[in-house]
Amino acid sequence: MTEETSLVPKRRFKEFHNTDAWKQRKLGDVIEKMYNGQTPSRFNDDNWNGDINWLSSGELNRGVVTETVEKITEIGRKVANLKIVPKGIFVMAITGLEAAGTRGNCAILGIDTTLNQSCMALFPQSKVLDTKFLFQWYRKVGEEYGINYTQGTKQQSYNAELVKILPITLSEIEEQKKIGEFFANLDNLITIHRRKLEKTKALKSACLSEMFPIEGEREPKRRFAGFTGAWEQRELDSIYKKIRNAFVGTATPYYVDSGNFYLESNNVKDGQINRITEIFINDEFYEKQKDKWLHTGDLVMVQSGHVGHTAVIGEELDGTAAHALIMFQEYKEQVDPYFLNIQFQTREAKRKLENITTGNTIKHILASEMKKFEVSIPQIEEQQRIGSFFKRLDHLITLHQRKLEKLQSIKKAYLNEMFV
Repeated sequence: MTEETSLVPKRRFKEFHNTDAWKQRKLGDVIEKMYNGQTPSRFNDDNWNGDINWLSSGELNRGVVTETVEKITEIGRKVANLKIVPKGIFVMAITGLEAAGTRGNCAILGIDTTLNQSCMALFPQSKVLDTKFLFQWYRKVGEEYGINYTQGTKQQSYNAELVKILPITLSEIEEQKKIGEFFANLDNLITIHRRKLEKTKALKSACLSEMFPIEGEREPKRRFAGFTGAWEQRELDSIYKKIRNAFVGTATPYYVDSGNFYLESNNVKDGQINRITEIFINDEFYEKQKDKWLHTGDLVMVQSGHVGHTAVIGEELDGTAAHALIMFQEYKEQVDPYFLNIQFQTREAKRKLENITTGNTIKHILASEMKKFEVSIPQIEEQQRIGSFFKRLDHLITLHQRKLEKLQSIKKAYLNEMFV
């Protein structure tokens, strides 16, 4: 008889608080059968490009699989002796698990499909193991199990016997179903917000390509109503009084745990300033950097590494000291900084920036080169309209990103608390 260990998760649904503790089992004791497939010969064209789905381990998306890249014919299925696995079944990757990206890979089938030899389908005993529960459990433990239970020298893999001995801790089936459904709904919510984020990013990308002139053109393909006329080609030196490098070498002796925020290249990406990582400097060093303080409306650009990323300094960062950035300061005429900021994200601007960067392993760009850099400039009213439009789009992208990250964080916490 299998030895069972009684355990209780940290968080349970209310109706299960006073029910039996969970019990540790071996996966082989609670699955009815398992199955992995094959690859029909690629030397016979009659095997391929049919209408039968054929799933490879690289297509396991840790979610629901709804399509396959390749399809096989009925001839190919029969020659390889492949079974069609019905939708709703759990599938896991069993080879190539030495790679972190593959280790722990799994999915629920949203389609009927055949499998290749790197996929293993598990058919639970319906009265003791729920498929949705199994899926969420493996998403939680797959990375760890892929390290501790696989075999092989160059390639780490499972086989049927190894899968059977994997330890799994189970509640009664009713609680499993409640947990599985809860996480399925949470996954669906995450998917909705991921799609919203991707859709908004795609809209921004499309607008970037149409709302700025392409090479050789003086007007964009798409404009707001009421704006006409050609845009000017202007060097940045004709727009800014100061374009200079904010590079002061190491400030390590002056770093402190809290104090004056020190804006560096890691804080500037995709047109925005983030403070995911923060460096602070003491008052003495901050005062010494007075000539490198940034002010509201200034533009900054990363000068080393992921060169060309820009951001506008908002009111909350007025007076911030900068390091390893190119600073664009003091306008010679009225210009909308958000318009210039977004223009640096266009394909045309990125191509031109690539032409003036130096370095092989680490890319660099000089302030002297940026003085001669040409941008396309319409009238100030059109600049402001474009800058405001993209500023709202970026805000919406940020909101979707934060919501998605919050949901992912919630799921991670629940996985840790609702499973043993």
